[in-house]
Amino acid sequence: MRNPRNAVLSGLGLGLLASLNVLAETPYYNPSNPASSTGKTTGYDLYKTIGCPGRGLLEAPCAGSVEAKVAVPVAAPVVKAAPIDSDDDGVPDAIDQCPNTPAGAKVDARGCELDSDHDGVVDRLDQCPDTVAGAKVDARGCELDSDGDGIVDRLDQCPNTPAGVRVDATGCPLPKTLKLEGVRFDNDSDVLRHESDVILDEATATLKRYPEFKVEVAGYTDSRGGSAHNLDLSSRRAKAVMDYFIAHGIAADRLSAKGYGEANPVANNYLEEGRMKNRRVDLRPLN
Repeated sequence: MRNPRNAVLSGLGLGLLASLNVLAETPYYNPSNPASSTGKTTGYDLYKTIGCPGRGLLEAPCAGSVEAKVAVPVAAPVVKAAPIDSDDDGVPDAIDQCPNTPAGAKVDARGCELDSDHDGVVDRLDQCPDTVAGAKVDARGCELDSDGDGIVDRLDQCPNTPAGVRVDATGCPLPKTLKLEGVRFDNDSDVLRHESDVILDEATATLKRYPEFKVEVAGYTDSRGGSAHNLDLSSRRAKAVMDYFIAHGIAADRLSAKGYGEANPVANNYLEEGRMKNRRVDLRPLN
């Protein structure tokens, strides 16, 4: 005969197994939540549905309802309008003192075109951008040469030279013989001293100003030494000056060199001062 106690226990076991099967088939927590904005029970929706913030799922619910959090609207950033710059020079109209600057022109902080040498002609139009301060200029920004002799008014010592007359570096008519006073050589040598460069550079500028101008470079010595030696020395010195001109851009076919030795003195060879003047180089026009 079956024991009644065992029958009871068997019934309880079967019931427990049935309950476990039900629990296995039915999930304890179903995340699906059509009422949620996300479609699932998460975050605040989870608390609102089965608990309170900070409490476990199996604890007692909150005494009162949990109010929904209200989102605080975020203000859109304020975008300031760019200042008006009508001529597109980078300087706003409010401070632009030259409001109609041509396109592409370089301007200063006032919105006005740059005039780097302060001659009154803006850089965009200035053909002589490094004018000396205070010099008078024409519409091109170049110094004035009122008599058109190639020497600007600021340096011209003969400002009313007739048209077509050749002038020297001072703006005065060239003499028949252009004396290169100040040209010096080492003693008994054809080597030019550096202090001669200034005089020779001025002569070079004169020759460049008249490209058709042909000259003879004439060399002279004082009366000391033998005649043959002096003639040779003067010839070599004349050639040294001619070579200087060629090296500085004067065409060789415009130049010739000749030595005259101790001939044609311009001062007394018995005095040191006179001998110094006789040791000279001159330019003689050939046309």
